[in-house]
Amino acid sequence: MPISDPKRYTVTAALIYANGPIHIGHLAGCYIPADIYVRYLRSNEKEVAFISGTDEHGVPITIRAKKEGLTPQQVVDKYYTQIDNSFRDLGISFDIYSRTSRKIHHETAQEIFKDLYDKHVFIEETTEQYFDETAQQFLADRYIVGTCPVCANPNAYGDQCERCGSTLSPLELKDPRSTLSGAQPILKATKNWYLPLDKMQPQIENYINSHKDWKTNVFGQCQSWLKDGLKPRAMTRDLDWGIKVPVPDTEGKVLYVWFEAPIGYISATKDWLIQQNGTDEGWKKWWQPTGDDDDETKLVHFIGKDNIVFHCIIFPAMLMAEGNYILPDNVPANEFMNLEGDKISTSRNWAVWLHEYLQELPDKEDVLRYVLTANGPETKDSEFTWKDFQTRNNSELVGIFGNFINRAVVLTQKFCDSKVPAAGVLEDIDLNALNELQAFPKRIGDAIENYRYREALALIMDLARLGNKYLADTQPWHVIKTDPERVNTILNIALQISASLSIVSEPVLPFTAAKIRAQFALTDCLWKNAGKADLLPAGQPLVEAKLLFEKIEDAVIEKQVEKLHQAKKMNELETKTVTPIKSEIQYDDFAKMDIRIATIVAAESVPKSKKLLKLLLDIGSEQRTVLSGISEHFKPEEIIGNKVLYLANLAPRKMMGMESHGMILMAEDRDGSLAFVQPGKEVWNGGTVN
Repeated sequence: MPISDPKRYTVTAALIYANGPIHIGHLAGCYIPADIYVRYLRSNEKEVAFISGTDEHGVPITIRAKKEGLTPQQVVDKYYTQIDNSFRDLGISFDIYSRTSRKIHHETAQEIFKDLYDKHVFIEETTEQYFDETAQQFLADRYIVGTCPVCANPNAYGDQCERCGSTLSPLELKDPRSTLSGAQPILKATKNWYLPLDKMQPQIENYINSHKDWKTNVFGQCQSWLKDGLKPRAMTRDLDWGIKVPVPDTEGKVLYVWFEAPIGYISATKDWLIQQNGTDEGWKKWWQPTGDDDDETKLVHFIGKDNIVFHCIIFPAMLMAEGNYILPDNVPANEFMNLEGDKISTSRNWAVWLHEYLQELPDKEDVLRYVLTANGPETKDSEFTWKDFQTRNNSELVGIFGNFINRAVVLTQKFCDSKVPAAGVLEDIDLNALNELQAFPKRIGDAIENYRYREALALIMDLARLGNKYLADTQPWHVIKTDPERVNTILNIALQISASLSIVSEPVLPFTAAKIRAQFALTDCLWKNAGKADLLPAGQPLVEAKLLFEKIEDAVIEKQVEKLHQAKKMNELETKTVTPIKSEIQYDDFAKMDIRIATIVAAESVPKSKKLLKLLLDIGSEQRTVLSGISEHFKPEEIIGNKVLYLANLAPRKMMGMESHGMILMAEDRDGSLAFVQPGKEVWNGGTVN
């Protein structure tokens, strides 16, 4: 059953593969929601361990290493540093951002595997798996591609088809081939150790069914797996990159990445304590508390929907089998975020990369946090567009939130000598505003506690709207002419609303909240103080007003959209394959073609044609007219004087009412652009090409 009021919280955010940068889909999926939750808990004086890190084993690492010409260790070192810095710069407030390549992780994962092995939890089985005879290596799922049995995609992976989304096994693929050598793999016997999920299903079902409060997408996916019937799953793999299996006679085998990766949360907790105190003493209270009501620990996993089965079924099954660990109390997984009408894809470079965003849009960390929260894929897939990003910044952050805070501070500077004025007699409009203010923190907190961050953010903006409406209705800029004392009361209340905003918005907008607090010299920033009518004491000086947000112009957005499309185009060009060579011909076929050197002496557009240019060629013995479909690539004046290869004995052809005599030969680049094929030195017109 869910834990309602635990003594402490262990909060984890998914261990991402260290094989590439972080993008906005990762952030919206789990990292920003997790950070909002943790910041809220800390503001409520809860004891929290916020744990994450990079997953540095598994096939994606070795594939990236091969692609970049690096060793797996060089790849994970490179991306760990980049990811860690990016998270820190975005304000993700991990207590520890660790790595599964650390010694403490290897030891912890091996200890748990050995414990389960000694308890005879695993089933030892010899099965046939694909083996690449050329590379002399067993092939993990992602090292095999073939034709998808569902949609006929010829490049489906051994575990999933990225075109139709079907979950597959390597044996289901038609015409499988190795990504290492391109060869067709053979089936070869190998021994591995399996977690008997089928035998554990009743225990797992009881666990899942005791958490019907989970998000419907999470609970529903778990029920789907259970309905299909759980099957044993291999916990070891035949690979050379990973954590060695800690039992005899297992050379060339490593722990399955989805066995050891979730253990990374446990080892990262130890790593955190070691870095703080030089010892991991005390880690058990976060994972193995005594069980007394006054010593409960609530474990919450923040992940994306593609990891639900591992965090809700496989990892809990491992912990159940070990017997000493707490199980996840909640797994508030989000759906996926799309980008500009298409799925985010790292392989197609269709993504907004966090490290690039931070470089190109400095001081806009909170804008990204805001937009990704407002569009968070909490119950279904959502979409990020740069236009929406601009609109939300300009209309909401600048026009509502920032506008209210700025007005309150500027008016106080102007009418109250930059000090918080004392409130006088309260009128009904004041009392109503203060009553509404008092109710907001609980409403926002309830939404956060129930993982409804879009709702929480909407309420935060409603509080800013309350402040704007209050100023608009009371009009202190007019009242100052007749009743300065009344203005003191109005601005006191406006500043109290502003101060509360700095507290309740901090989980989503930490950089902005810090700026507001600095303006107000506000130090008492706990959640319990939000909504109070005396949060800011009378007489407290204010720092000079500064705009919290700036308007984003169209040119900035257009640049980002263009960059996105260019990156996608370049990726497509890089993956474009060379056109296959045509079928063989005999020399006599080639010898029939009369190819000569010619010079373009005149060129003009052809009326009513988008593609054709009318060219006049000097071929030495005469001049000839040729119609060529190159108008979309060249302007007429640009090509006069160019040497070209000219097929002189091609039969004449009528086009657009004119006769074309022969054709010029061009080279096509991989992006579809054309280039002249010219002799390497000056050659006379009419010279033949043999």
